[in-house]
Amino acid sequence: MADLPRPVYMFVFFVFFGLTIKDLINPSERECRTKISQQQILINSLGQHSNFFTGYRKVFEQYASLIQDKYPNIIISGDNFPPPTHRLQLAQILGIGKLILIVLIVSSVNPFDFMGADTPSVYRWFLNNKLYSCMMIYFLSNVLESQLISTGAFEIAFKDVPVWSKLETGRIPSPPELFQIIENENAFN
Repeated sequence: MADLPRPVYMFVFFVFFGLTIKDLINPSERECRTKISQQQILINSLGQHSNFFTGYRKVFEQYASLIQDKYPNIIISGDNFPPPTHRLQLAQILGIGKLILIVLIVSSVNPFDFMGADTPSVYRWFLNNKLYSCMMIYFLSNVLESQLISTGAFEIAFKDVPVWSKLETGRIPSPPELFQIIENENAFN
């Protein structure tokens, strides 16, 4: 494979670097709010955070739309369920390690020479195929990071009282079940 000019590698690196920093600083936690009355349903969810798979965010948006259509006086807000601290820290360490490895590859630095060790054939391949290896490292590490921070949680609270938890039941409620929960809570309160 022909070597590309160094500015091309630097451009690709800075694109990956910028996207990673954006993910580390501003995770895709969005809050959807509709201000109508005092009643509130809170749905906590965290699925895959990727541009290709929207996970539970899409489910939340669909459920919020269904609830707003049937109960327009209910305020709906969504939040991400926090992953365990050790998994979050491991994902951040993986992200930093990814950046360091990409910098080493793009700048053609061989850390094994500094340690006095033989260079593994995989790292030599990385140095010979910089663009492909940087892309591979970036995307594979992002898959691992998103798996580490994914909890699979989807919880529903009505007036700050939990009424459904996917972690406990193992599934997301169907729309009729959700409407029944809301009706029961309204009748109870």
